[in-house]
Amino acid sequence: MPPGNLRIGIDLGGTKLEIAALARNGEMLLRERVPAPQGDYAATLKAISDLIALAEKKLGETASIGIAMPGALSRASGLVKNANSVWLNGQPFDRDLEELLGRKIRIANDADCFALSEAKDGAGAGHKTVFGVILGTGVGGGIVVSGSALSGPNAIAGEWGHNALPAPMDDERPGPLCYCGRRGCIETFLSGPGLAADHAQRNGETLAAIDIAARAETGDPAASQTMARYYDRLARALAGVINLLDPDAIVLGGGLSNIAGLYREIPKRLAAYVFSDVCTTPVLRNHHGDSSGVRGAAWLWNDA
Repeated sequence: MPPGNLRIGIDLGGTKLEIAALARNGEMLLRERVPAPQGDYAATLKAISDLIALAEKKLGETASIGIAMPGALSRASGLVKNANSVWLNGQPFDRDLEELLGRKIRIANDADCFALSEAKDGAGAGHKTVFGVILGTGVGGGIVVSGSALSGPNAIAGEWGHNALPAPMDDERPGPLCYCGRRGCIETFLSGPGLAADHAQRNGETLAAIDIAARAETGDPAASQTMARYYDRLARALAGVINLLDPDAIVLGGGLSNIAGLYREIPKRLAAYVFSDVCTTPVLRNHHGDSSGVRGAAWLWNDA
């Protein structure tokens, strides 16, 4: 690790590029956002390098660098795979950035970084095994055990969104078409667009996911039925994770994690699907909000 106590995290999103600098105790010393270059790999590398140089100049210290990114680095080829920022796919992102910066960096999937941030000093602090969930435009997940994010030999640990929705009802088969080429993926049901599409299909009404949830809280019948289906599907999907991993805590993130009903309804529904006489797994709202990804990227150097 470079000298000093400063950790820098970068969250590389589809539309924004965010940087944060953390002191050794986790205090955030700097946080900035700029638009992310679209469709331009070389410009993405330069934008990241420029942000880091500016931050280190402001803070007067060389930092460790962690990057949260969509997708993952293939263990087979060393190239980016599965990124929805498609201009990254097939690129030696870590090697190119290390050459540009002149130092080693650490890179992890953005959902892994979210989970790491919340496990380190967020909603999952004090729990040994934390499953971090992203419910937003897409559906992702990350696993943290004893303070370290798991990746796995295929670099896909926690990628629950592209498993099939468990125990599908007759009217849920074969399920919506997913961009991955399969039908009925968890993501197609539990993402924001998936929730909105389900409501539109049933009611002929186009609303954003958050608006559907808000209407349901006021007692709107159609919205309430849509959210009941959503809560049941999320409970089934999380039960599959609990049956396999049995985490000490589940922390929800992403835009849909702001739906208050999740924390009231999901715990009530889990027991029906978990293979146990009781289910005590807490389902928690994230603590760090939309800064969790960039904070988790900085904490990739948590063993320093």
